[in-house]
Amino acid sequence: MENKPVDLEERTALFAENVRRFVRLLPRTVANIEDVKQLVRASGSVPANCIEANEALGHKDRVMKFRISRKEAKECQLWLRLVNVGSEPETDLERKRLRQEAHELKLIFTSIIKKLE
Repeated sequence: MENKPVDLEERTALFAENVRRFVRLLPRTVANIEDVKQLVRASGSVPANCIEANEALGHKDRVMKFRISRKEAKECQLWLRLVNVGSEPETDLERKRLRQEAHELKLIFTSIIKKLE
């Protein structure tokens, strides 16, 4: 994720793909199974709503879709905080990278929303 794509749809899709790669590394605990389900759903919702915002039927629809993307990015931060990475430093580092990317996406969506309102 060092060279981040300029296109927001692509960047959010890569985020969702990276989350899916990350969760395959996690220990299969009862808590992780439930948290991973939420994380995967939220991470997929970020690019899906970004695409919908870019194809919005009107101004209000566009703002709402970007708000949903922002909300889902914030939710990803929470689920990434809660998952148990076990004793693997590499996995914990990847979690931190993904949390940072979710945070940056949240900031981008916030900026877009402010400009649209």
